[in-house]
Amino acid sequence: MSATTDHEMVDVLVVGSGIAGLAAALASAREGEEVVVATKATRPEGASSWWAQGGIAVSRDHPEQFKQDILAASDGTADPDAVDVLVENANEAVRDVLVETLDVNFDSHEDDQRESSERASGDEDYDFTREAAHSEDRILHVDAATGKHVHVPFLHYLDDHDNVEIRDDTAALELIRHEGRVHGAMLESGGDAAPLYAGATVLATGGIGDLFTHSTNPTGSTGDGIAMAALAGADVADMEYVQFHPTAFASDDAVDSFLVSEAVRGEGALLRNGAGERFMPDYHDDAELAPRDVVARAVAAEREATGTVVLDVSPLDFAAEFPGLVEKCEDRGVDYTEGIPVAPAEHFLCGGVAVDDRGRTSLDRLYAVGECARTGVHGANRLASTSLLEGLVWGLRAGSDAAGHAPTVIEAPELLERDPDLPEDFARQKFLRLRRVMDEYVGIERDPADLNRALGVLRRLKGEVDAYVRTRTARSLYELRNASVTALLVTRHAIENDESVGTHHVVEAEPTEEPEPRADD
Repeated sequence: MSATTDHEMVDVLVVGSGIAGLAAALASAREGEEVVVATKATRPEGASSWWAQGGIAVSRDHPEQFKQDILAASDGTADPDAVDVLVENANEAVRDVLVETLDVNFDSHEDDQRESSERASGDEDYDFTREAAHSEDRILHVDAATGKHVHVPFLHYLDDHDNVEIRDDTAALELIRHEGRVHGAMLESGGDAAPLYAGATVLATGGIGDLFTHSTNPTGSTGDGIAMAALAGADVADMEYVQFHPTAFASDDAVDSFLVSEAVRGEGALLRNGAGERFMPDYHDDAELAPRDVVARAVAAEREATGTVVLDVSPLDFAAEFPGLVEKCEDRGVDYTEGIPVAPAEHFLCGGVAVDDRGRTSLDRLYAVGECARTGVHGANRLASTSLLEGLVWGLRAGSDAAGHAPTVIEAPELLERDPDLPEDFARQKFLRLRRVMDEYVGIERDPADLNRALGVLRRLKGEVDAYVRTRTARSLYELRNASVTALLVTRHAIENDESVGTHHVVEAEPTEEPEPRADD
């Protein structure tokens, strides 16, 4: 890889191409700004939004009830003011962007061929559904694959926009910063790195799934935006709140796993243990529709006690209602009529870079939106089908606020290339080590002693990675650095919070030994 002295300038740089990043790009472009969207993803599957199944929640006519559901799911830890921003802007954001601009055809009760825009004046025709911890049917969806039905037309729309350029397979390595202000980022593409100076920079880099062996996130979810912002001096918050989805297909091969949407339980599917017993009523009054953190811990406990947990889909017409999930089952030889084997998997980070109601971070001209941002909406536990909505609402607000700043050229970080290339398997082996520690010690349940053991291992790992980053520039190495920084942040925040709340569940476990180093460590 070579670092060049060439540079470009743009009004707004957006790093990431999920719904939050695309919404920010759209809003800035509407203000007349020239926008570059830099994404290391290969479209469209490389962005987290594409994988979203359940749908997007809206307020309908009951924003106050929606707010109360979000607060209840968060165990009372969500920021009420942030939740107000979400629920008060939900209907208009969805109508404006998804219905009128992108013409997303959400599922409807009607079989006539009216366009979505013709139904926008009223919601009575939409097939609203309900998921865990929602008190009413308020979730718009397209089958159980809402994300891709939103994401693909969004990409196509911006591809055709005169003010927006989307650069695939382009990674941000470092933020360009000076005296509390961010001036853009060092971008890498095709082995070359160069600065892109921006009037404002919006981070929309998604989640942290690569820190765990089993995750519903796409490959490449290494916490890049969080790590870059933290290293630049931005505030982060609530990093201990890592949500695990309770019903991912249980497979020994992480690549083979897939998310079984919460909407399936919303339509009546039941969780049964290895003895065939329905167990969720023993854990929570809302049974299968309890908050995600409760269901995830229950599924983990029953798997440990009885060997397996399956999702019984016999109470609903699964084939008709969820054909996409049927196809996934059949591709893997799973007879869904006998129940779908499920297990918890890392799903969503509720914390991240701390931002205000416009997505502004503690650094001037730096914004964060989507999963990499901590808006305060989710608190300790995210309510189902609010992630696409949060990304859309905060993306629009941040993109609009980011407009109007002229880029300034300053000295860019020096990316060195002094030493030979890394061994081919270096990053992969270090990631295996990181994931073993996170799986064992920083998962669904956390023991304080184990968290401190994890902290020691992760510090040593980061030290090793830093030594290489100082003299080598490679995307895989920077991803490993970002994952190491983010893992340390999650672990430190978990140690600092001794209260069990939401997704952060503290237990006093039997003493365990640190995982023995392996030859590949």
